[in-house]
Amino acid sequence: MAWASWTTPGIFTGRGGVRTDEAGVVTGDVTVHTTWDGQEADVSVQYTGTLEWFTVTGSPVPCRTERHSRDLHQAVIEGIKAGSAATIPRLHVAAVP
Repeated sequence: MAWASWTTPGIFTGRGGVRTDEAGVVTGDVTVHTTWDGQEADVSVQYTGTLEWFTVTGSPVPCRTERHSRDLHQAVIEGIKAGSAATIPRLHVAAVP
């Protein structure tokens, strides 16, 4: 079974932060974590240095390849930096049939 994960700490949200399922909009210094299980990617964030994780709205996302899930992780980071209550980028949701 394929499996991979990425964690990127110290991402500062743009104005409007990142939207999560559990906590609404999260702003400030966050850590982004993506786990790929071979079929889909789960993306979550936490306030850097804390223990509680929140699901980024739109996650999980179907992902056929590890590379696609890594690209998704980076796209989420860029979206969070941009702010505006960032969620999973629509491009990635639509990219998988």
